[in-house]
Amino acid sequence: MVAVNCAAWFGYTTVCYHETAFQRGTFMVRGVVPRQPARTGRQEGARRAAIGRMKAKPLVSAGARKQTASIPTQLPAGGGKKAQPRFNPVAPERIQDILKRLDQLYPDVTCALEHRSPWELLVATILSAQSTDVNVNRVTPALFRKYPTVQDFAALTPEQLQPDIYSTGFFRNKAKSVVGAAKKIVSEFGGQVPDDMEKILTLPGVARKTANVVLGTWFKQAEGVVVDTHVTRISRRLELTKQSDAPKIEQDLMKVIPRAKWILFSHQVIWHGRKLCMARAPKCADCLLENLCHAADKTWTTVEVHKNAKP
Repeated sequence: MVAVNCAAWFGYTTVCYHETAFQRGTFMVRGVVPRQPARTGRQEGARRAAIGRMKAKPLVSAGARKQTASIPTQLPAGGGKKAQPRFNPVAPERIQDILKRLDQLYPDVTCALEHRSPWELLVATILSAQSTDVNVNRVTPALFRKYPTVQDFAALTPEQLQPDIYSTGFFRNKAKSVVGAAKKIVSEFGGQVPDDMEKILTLPGVARKTANVVLGTWFKQAEGVVVDTHVTRISRRLELTKQSDAPKIEQDLMKVIPRAKWILFSHQVIWHGRKLCMARAPKCADCLLENLCHAADKTWTTVEVHKNAKP
């Protein structure tokens, strides 16, 4: 292969890219890479100067450091950010505000189940499980005309009662509970519904919710807080409890609601759940409690929403 002298060919002196490093005399030992400028643009001299300045920084003695650390740091007057007080959903002031507004909305409400005696209230409350008060109120007038007394119910079998309460749902279990409660009231309590929490809880089909309804509404005894689906939902939205189990919710509410308000509070919250604070699409824009509520599922809000405040 013939080497071509490009400089001679074109008539001027230059370095042609066809020439090898050996021909140009610029070859280097294999494995040695020529130094390149720093990619940051900083040259070695500037880097050495910066290192020199860092080394020249005067040292602070241990005693001076200790003295400096002991001097408290003070913010200038009016300067700095004030720490916001932590939100306490069960603060006494907030509880009182909630109760005051419920009193304005529902001053004289009571149990929506129609009844004329503690026995009728007991039956209606048992039938209201997994049903609505409106539906129960459609069934009970004819039921109590057909069986006027607790003795009349005690004389039945569950199968005989089932057709009369069919529309309330879960009619087999409810018929068993009503007839069983009637038989026990007649045989052990002289035909009278007991006005004692311990005794009333021994009746078939009666748990704390039913017992609190009867004792609070009829006997005016504040032995606990009624916890139904409305009370569960609204108590969690208002962050009065984080529990989902009814007995635990009741215990939480009994700790923060004054005992004198237990009966009325239950009725007010139940009515509030029917009127405004429904499970779906609550009417937050019309609610007097709106700016006290940080529920995550609000439909309208003027306050910060708390993602854990869920029904």
